Amino acid sequence: MAVIGKSARRIEGLEKITGAARYTEDLRLPGMLHARLLLSPHPRARVAAVGAEAARAVPGVAAVVTAAELARLGAGARGLLAGAITRYAGEPVAVVLAATEQAAADGLEALRGASRFEALPAVMTIDEAMRPDAPLVRESTEVEEGDAQAHATVAVQTQRAERPSNIANRVTFSRGNAGEALAQARVVVRRTYATSRIHQGYLEPHATVATTDPGTGELTIYTATQGTFYVRNEVASALGLSQQQVRVVPMTVGGGFGGKILLFQPLAGALTRLVGRPVRLVLTRADDFAATEPGPASRIELELGAEASGALLTLRARIIFDAGCEPGAPLSIASLMLGGYYKFPNLEIEAVEVLTNKPKTGAYRAPGVPQATFAIESAMSELAGLLGEDPIAYRLRFAAAPGDPQPHGRPWPKMGLRQVLEALDRHPLRRRPKGPDEGIGVAIGGWPGGLESASACVRANTDGTFQVVMGAVDITGTATTMALIAAEVLGVPPERVRVITADTHQAPYAGMSGGSKITYTVGSAVRLAAEDARRQILAIAASHLEARTEDLEIVEGTVRVKGSPTVTLPVAEIAAMSMRFGAKYPPVFGQGNTVITRQSPGFAGHLVRVRVDRETGAVHLLEYAIAQDVGFAINPAAVQGQMLGGVAQGIGWGLFERMAYDESGSLLTATLSDYALPRAPHVPRVDTIMVEVPSDDGPFGAKGVGEPPVIPAAAAIANAVADAVGARVTDLPITPERVLAALGAAAD
Repeated sequence: MAVIGKSARRIEGLEKITGAARYTEDLRLPGMLHARLLLSPHPRARVAAVGAEAARAVPGVAAVVTAAELARLGAGARGLLAGAITRYAGEPVAVVLAATEQAAADGLEALRGASRFEALPAVMTIDEAMRPDAPLVRESTEVEEGDAQAHATVAVQTQRAERPSNIANRVTFSRGNAGEALAQARVVVRRTYATSRIHQGYLEPHATVATTDPGTGELTIYTATQGTFYVRNEVASALGLSQQQVRVVPMTVGGGFGGKILLFQPLAGALTRLVGRPVRLVLTRADDFAATEPGPASRIELELGAEASGALLTLRARIIFDAGCEPGAPLSIASLMLGGYYKFPNLEIEAVEVLTNKPKTGAYRAPGVPQATFAIESAMSELAGLLGEDPIAYRLRFAAAPGDPQPHGRPWPKMGLRQVLEALDRHPLRRRPKGPDEGIGVAIGGWPGGLESASACVRANTDGTFQVVMGAVDITGTATTMALIAAEVLGVPPERVRVITADTHQAPYAGMSGGSKITYTVGSAVRLAAEDARRQILAIAASHLEARTEDLEIVEGTVRVKGSPTVTLPVAEIAAMSMRFGAKYPPVFGQGNTVITRQSPGFAGHLVRVRVDRETGAVHLLEYAIAQDVGFAINPAAVQGQMLGGVAQGIGWGLFERMAYDESGSLLTATLSDYALPRAPHVPRVDTIMVEVPSDDGPFGAKGVGEPPVIPAAAAIANAVADAVGARVTDLPITPERVLAALGAAAD
C-alpha cells in the first residue's frame, strides 16, 4: 500500500491544538438570544409556580418560556419542558431568553427565586423502584429505543410490561438447563457486582444554536452532535415539520463518547420558532452534569459453575440497569456480551431496566458492555483461581471462536478473541516478578460491531485535487482515515484529498458516529466512491492515450501506461477535460453506496500490574498493556490513540468515576471538582499491541476500533487488586474505602 497502513497526522489536529477550531459556542448570529434553563430542584415535584414576571422584569430578558407556551407549537413540543410534575432533579421546567449571557443568568436567578416546587415522593434506587407500592416514574408501557440501543445496533426483541411499572423492559436468553447444571457444578462463583452511573466526561458542554428563516420557515440547527441525520429526523418529528424543513449543520464536537447524540436540539428549535429570533443554548458545566444523559448504573447477580476438571458448565445471571426516568438502557447488548465471550453449554440471562427519578440514561462508549464485562471477567478470574488455573490459559481453553453460538443463538462471525489472548500471553508483563502487595490482572472485552447503510461521493477538481463529501461527523479522526482511503484508491498523495462533512441538506446519508461503525460503513462507501472516480479517470485517459484501461495506472497524481513511464497524463488535465466549455467527457464524480449486513466484532485484552496500599486502600497502577484486534490499521497513529484513550477512560470507570446523589435526590458531583476524572499521573505507560484479523467487509480489512479498548479495563484492575491482596472488590469504582472494606471482610 502506498498510503494506508502508515501513521498520518490528523487533518484537523492543528486547528484544534491552536484554538482555531470553531465550536458551536463560538457562533454569534444577528439578533441572537441566549437561553438559560430553570431546572427542577427535586427528583419529583409539583410545579406550584413559575415566577416568569420576576424574570421578565430583569433588563435584557426578552421572554420566559414554559411548557404551556411550547404547546402552541404542537403535540410533539409538549415533552420538551416539564409540565405539572417533574421527574428528576435537573429536568428543565422553563427557559429564560435574553439579549446577553449575563442578562440570561440574572433572569434565571430571578426566576429561580420566584418559582415554587412542592416535593413529592420519589424513587432513587433500584430497590425502591421495584417495590410493589413504589410511586410510578411514568405511566406509559411504551418501549423506547434510546440512544444506547441505536448506538449499539443490536436487534433483539424486548418484552414490554403488560401494565405500568417501574420495571420497563426485559430481555432473556437461555440455552440448556442452567439451574440443573449449576447444581451439578463442583466449583461455583456467586457474586453480585455493581457499577455506578457515570458521565461521559467530555470537555465541551452541550451546545446548540437554532435559527428560523422568516421567509421559508426553514429551521437550521448548528450543534455539536454525533448524528446529524438522527437529530434532523427527531427535531422534525418533535416540531411537526418535514425533514426537508430542517437543516442540521454539524459543528466541531468537543468530546462525545456517546453523550452528544440528541439532547436539547428539539428544544432550541422550538424556542427559535416560538420567538422568531436565533437562540443559543449552551449549558453550564453544572447543568450539563444535572440534565444530560449519563451511562446507566447496574447491578449484576451472577453464578458461574464448572466441573472439578475446570470445564465450564453454566452461567446464570440477572442484569438490572437503573435507566432513570425513561426506558432505553442497553439490555440486549449487555446480555449478549455477558454470555458471549465463552463457550457455556448452559446459560440463563435475564436483563431488566428499572425506572427511577433520575435523568434518563444514554449511550456511553460501548453502552452496557463495560458493566457486563466487569461482572463476567471478574468471575472468570476468580473461578480460574479457585481451580488453580492460569487466568489467560483458562480463558483460552473456553474462549468463543467463529461459528460458536452467541446467547441469541446466532454464530459468532470472524473475530480475533483468541489472537488477542495469545498476544497478551506473550507480553513480558505477563511473567514479570511481583513485589509486595502487587498483583497482575487480565480481562478481555468485545464489541459486536455496528451496521448501517452509508453513501459518499468523490469529486475531482481541475487542479488534480479531490473532495470527499460525507455525512459522518468526525469525532475520532475518521476524516483523516477517509482521506487516506480515497488517496490510496486514487493514487494521489493524501494532501490532495479534502474531506468535507456537509450538512443534512447537502451530505449523502451516514449514520451516527458511534458503535464503532464509521470506518467500517462510511469508509466502505468512500472506497467505492473513489473507485468509481478512478474508473472514470482511467476511461478518459484511455480514450485520450488510445490505450486500454487495464493497461493504465495512477502514480502520484499521474496516469501512465504500465511499463511505459514516459506515456503519461496528469490527473489534473484529465479532470479539466471533463469540466470545461465544450467538454467531451462527463465530470469526474464518483459515488459510493453501501449496506454491510455482516458484523465484524472487535476484541481487546488488558494486562495491568498494580500495587495496593493496605493502610490507605489506594490502588496504584504500575504497568499496563493492551492488545486489540483492529482488523487492519489504516492509520496506525489514530488506532493507537483510540487504544490509549480507551485505557484512560477505563481507568476512570475502574477507580474514580461515579455520579453520587444525596438522600433528597440532588446530584453531589455536579462539577469537575467533585466528579473525579482520571488525570495524567493516574495513567501509567501503556504498551499497545495491534492484532490484525482482517474484516471480510471493511475497507482494506479495517473494522471499528473505538468501543473495544474501554471495555476490559475495570475488570482487569479489579482482578489485579484481588491478585495483590487476596480481597475482591465487586463495586465500581474501586475506591480506597471499598478496598479497605474488602480487606476487612477477607480478614474476617
